[in-house]
Amino acid sequence: MELLCFSFLSLMLMSELLGPTEPSGVEELISGHLRSLSADWTVEFDLFDALTPRGSLPFGSVIATLDPKVQRRLVFACHLDSKWFPPDAGGRPFVGATDSAVPCAMILEAVTALDKTLRIMKDKGSPITLQLFFLDGEEAFGDWTETDSLYGARHLAQRLQDEPGPGGAGNKLQAIDLFVLLDLLGAQEPLILSHFSETRSHFMRLVSIEQRLHSLGLLDAHHMDRPYFRPNLYFGAVEDDHVPFLHRGVPILHVISTPFPSVWHTYDDTEENLHRPTIANLCHIFVTFLAETLAL
Repeated sequence: MELLCFSFLSLMLMSELLGPTEPSGVEELISGHLRSLSADWTVEFDLFDALTPRGSLPFGSVIATLDPKVQRRLVFACHLDSKWFPPDAGGRPFVGATDSAVPCAMILEAVTALDKTLRIMKDKGSPITLQLFFLDGEEAFGDWTETDSLYGARHLAQRLQDEPGPGGAGNKLQAIDLFVLLDLLGAQEPLILSHFSETRSHFMRLVSIEQRLHSLGLLDAHHMDRPYFRPNLYFGAVEDDHVPFLHRGVPILHVISTPFPSVWHTYDDTEENLHRPTIANLCHIFVTFLAETLAL
């Protein structure tokens, strides 16, 4: 699979600073790619202003739905903004390759690889559809607090709770069967744990998929004595974009590297410090997970 993630890196820093009247470059890159696919995604922008430690700022998340008429949704989500830091002493900007350009690209890579199959599934009238959230404003502008973080996730969760569900059944939040959140991915040998007992069965499917793909020789530079997905460790939940959805009863599968990558929130979180084999391996795992979950 051709990796798309490196197209995002130069755009991530500016994404949260551009105005709400028209989508920023990274939002246009995401929405434009989805609209180019044959599956005919319905793409919309959740544009709003919110008060931050830097004053009132505009935000814009991208929401893409494969078939809006379907009542049940599988959500794959990530955040499209980067942490705001001034340039370092050498003039380098903070990029945020693992945080969170690579997760954005992994989602796009997965739906691109499955494009024709997703179109067929949609045409056949599947009882479950795929929905993608590229959420703005995950990062705090100052110190992380309940009000200075998760701007896009908080806004969208409230909006979906207030909007009637497909076919008038409940609300759009209740239509979500599973919310899969990707974050802090792209470094070598991530350690990914199960954070919620309610979705442990889904996590164990990721464990099984990794093992199967390894046994088939489909994972590159991969060592089964150091798997990515570890079912027998637990470090506690991490605050992230899933929180406003979790508090409203949505089942969460949080796919995040813990401990965080060593480059987290440093100027070294760049393309040069990504591990391409790991990125490709995780893409294969997520494509398989989607295909199995949606019965493609």
